[in-house]
Parts: sequence; structure tokens; C-alpha cells
Amino acid sequence: IAGKISLSSKNISAREVVEMTDAIRHRGPDDGGTYISPDEKVGLGHRRLSIIDLSPLGRQPMRYLDRYEIVFNGEIYNFQEERSQLERDGYSFQSHSDTEVILALYDKYREKCLQHLRGMFAFAIYDEQERTLFCARDRVGKKPFKYFFNGSVFLFASELKAILTQPEYVREPDYEAIHHYLTLQYVPAPMTGFLGIRKLEPAHFLFLDTRTGSLRKDRYW
Repeated sequence: IAGKISLSSKNISAREVVEMTDAIRHRGPDDGGTYISPDEKVGLGHRRLSIIDLSPLGRQPMRYLDRYEIVFNGEIYNFQEERSQLERDGYSFQSHSDTEVILALYDKYREKCLQHLRGMFAFAIYDEQERTLFCARDRVGKKPFKYFFNGSVFLFASELKAILTQPEYVREPDYEAIHHYLTLQYVPAPMTGFLGIRKLEPAHFLFLDTRTGSLRKDRYW
């Protein structure tokens, strides 16, 4: 997954998003897709490794209720049980994918949807009506989520190399992170080795309000 959100006068093009997803094509060789918001301020990209619902209905970015768009990496193990309950609550589904269940849960519970998800995941949901972006990572950090935010642009991706394709990020090494790597043989979160690019910690979510430019990070477990 990858995305680019502009909080300035600059618009986002599909070409920029494709540049990001092409850099991580190896993660999803089966298919790819992009979404650009009506105001051209939000771009989401996805590379697909088809596992659940191999049909075109399982493609991403996926839309729900003509309002939400999601890019999702991972697998939700209890999505069928959650789907059954949501259907009893009046929700309907077009696909057989776990992705669509995440969207319905978000519509019903907002950030508390994470309490209902059992699995490995990293995802971003854009709400066109509220103009907010909700990003989350699973409880133990099985699926990766890297991001960069400088106040005027927000970039996120499954891998660093996608973020490095964008000109808004000027490459600079994080020497403290390199020190930790040489000492511990890994880079502890939230560091990545690049100054300004962060890893979202396990069991955390990000909430970006594109109208105010505020970014909130919180721990849910």
C-alpha cells in the first residue's frame, strides 16, 4: 500500500501514486490500482497479491457507501464472523473480501473498529465526507507501515523505497538509527534509518485531518 496527501495548494496526480506503487510491485504482482480524491488532494495506491476473493470485486483501492476508500495489506482472520454481525445490523456487501468488512466496521465504530479486528494488517481509510485519513497497524507489527509528514505533505507506504520516489522527501540518514542498528542489529521503532521517515509502531493508529493539518497518533492495545 502507498499514499500521498497534500495539505497545501498542490494537487496529487495518479502518476505520483503509481511511482510509489511501482517501487513495491514485488509485494503485489497480481494487480494494481489507484484512487485520487475529487479535490485531487488525496492519492491512494495498492499492489495486489490475490488471496481472498480473487475476483475483480476484491480489487483495491476499494470503495464503500460511496464515501470511504481503503488500501489494505494483510488478512483479517475473523472477518466472516464480523460480516455476519454487520449484516444483522443492516450492512450489505458486494464482495467476499475481508477488506470490505474493515470498511463497514469503520463506518459503524470509527477508530474502535480496531477492537473487532483479529489478524495482521496495515491499512489507510480515507473518508471523503470528513476529509480524514485513518491509518492503523496490527497489534504486534506483522505488517509494515512507514510514513513521512512535514506539515504540507503526508506520505505513507509499506516500504521505504516507495516514499523515496517522491521529491518532497530529501534523503538524509538518521545517524542515531544507524548507531542502534550497528549495536542491536535492527532499527527500533519509530526510527527507520532515514531522518524524518517513521515506522508506525505496532498497535498504533494515525488520524490525519486534512482540513486542519493535524496528525494524531494513539495506541489502541
